[in-house]
Amino acid sequence: MLAVGLAGAAPAAVAGWADWADLPPGQARAGLAHAISNVAAVAFYAASPTARLRRHSTKGRLWSLGGLTAVAVSGALGGHVAYGQAVGANPAA
Repeated sequence: MLAVGLAGAAPAAVAGWADWADLPPGQARAGLAHAISNVAAVAFYAASPTARLRRHSTKGRLWSLGGLTAVAVSGALGGHVAYGQAVGANPAA
């Protein structure tokens, strides 16, 4: 599952980048923080199996915990951008 999640990160980043490019400055800053959190999550989750393959299971678990923390921060920021700042909302609907 970890490999599938890591493989899906690149297409999600491309889609996010396309959305981010059209944002006004205030929303773009929050979007940038969201992207940085996602990059951190990918890095932590990529380090986890590397550590586990080297038989450092405790380090692998700690890297995964760091990834989970980064995902939680990213999710909160993404929710703020999408719902708090109404990015992508259709006012005519």
